[in-house]
Amino acid sequence: MNIITLTTDWHQRDYYIGAVKGKILSLCPNARIVDIAHNIPPFHHQKAAFILRNIWTHYPKGTVHIIGIQAESKEKPLIIQHSEQYFIMADSGLAGMIFPDGPEEVYRISSDNEETLFPVLDRFVPVACALASGKKLKDIGQPAGELKTTHPVRPAIEEGFITGLVIYIDSYGNVITNITKDTFERVGEGRPFEIHPGTGSILYRITHLNKHYYETPPGDILALFNSLDLLEIAIYHGNAGELLGLDINSTIRIIFKK
Repeated sequence: MNIITLTTDWHQRDYYIGAVKGKILSLCPNARIVDIAHNIPPFHHQKAAFILRNIWTHYPKGTVHIIGIQAESKEKPLIIQHSEQYFIMADSGLAGMIFPDGPEEVYRISSDNEETLFPVLDRFVPVACALASGKKLKDIGQPAGELKTTHPVRPAIEEGFITGLVIYIDSYGNVITNITKDTFERVGEGRPFEIHPGTGSILYRITHLNKHYYETPPGDILALFNSLDLLEIAIYHGNAGELLGLDINSTIRIIFKK
């Protein structure tokens, strides 16, 4: 089963996605192409990393992931092997955000220095098809050496406080933070709390955690730990991001009472 996934910052109305899919099918006719996400804001590493970090574990061994986010780079593109899956991307710092503890093996694509303005099409796709067809990584690339590294931002923890950030807002307007359930329980120690969504927010204070969205009446604000065990702020049948004026990197503060 030759699965090749695509994650890009291209719009559906552009020709890029169609060209890449056509070349994949020309080089690897038996490939199953899976669209993970497109229309990611251009060069938005944080959003792309959040999506990839939370999807790749659901794919089978041998899956090849093509990541077309800021794909044009002076450095040779990367091929990462992790848990028997492959990730092809530019050396832009994205790898460290997808794999906070570091990827297992990192290679650079061994190719000539021919210039291209469409590296995903001209370089990523041939490598993806070679890997999907069973070619060995060492026959395609060479050990990468040092990488550009960027790591996910972790919440700030003080005595009785957690200050986190919004890291993702989904299509419903649900606001996902970088505050984990484990961090909340470890710092809170079962104490009463107030969640303040946004810097200096006094209009909205959340003092209860839901287990389900439907426990709150439509239009009311709520907080819960989602399927990723990350703190999420939502409005049942509403758009929390818009109503609360929150965006990526907005502050979420939790105050634990003594």
